[in-house]
Amino acid sequence: MADNNKSVITGEMLLRYYELNKQKKEIELELNYLKDSFQNYFNDFVGTQQKGEITVSGFKLQRQMRKTEKFHEAETVKRLEELKMTDLIQVIRRPDDTKIKAALDLGLLSHSHLDGCVTIHYTPAISVKPITPR
Repeated sequence: MADNNKSVITGEMLLRYYELNKQKKEIELELNYLKDSFQNYFNDFVGTQQKGEITVSGFKLQRQMRKTEKFHEAETVKRLEELKMTDLIQVIRRPDDTKIKAALDLGLLSHSHLDGCVTIHYTPAISVKPITPR
């Protein structure tokens, strides 16, 4: 496409780019529709926060769940101050996830101390793989 270190833009390149970009958008729409269908299937048959797996026509469809935990900032800071664990609080008045988890691992803090402070967020992920190598 480029000769002698010179960049060349042609009408054909622009047309190809336009057509491919249009196809990309159509493909993304169809992929999103299929992903939503897969998510709805798993929601109906295994639950909204459950991983699942089925095999159809030589393909394995899996849904994995990614779990993310975060501390409620104000409530966790308040609780840590009550427990005199201010070293676990960042100067910006947010719970320090790293230090709290370390304190939990070391037994300096228990999960019951933080009841009502943790939020859990689940993110579904779809994976489609052939059962036999292709």
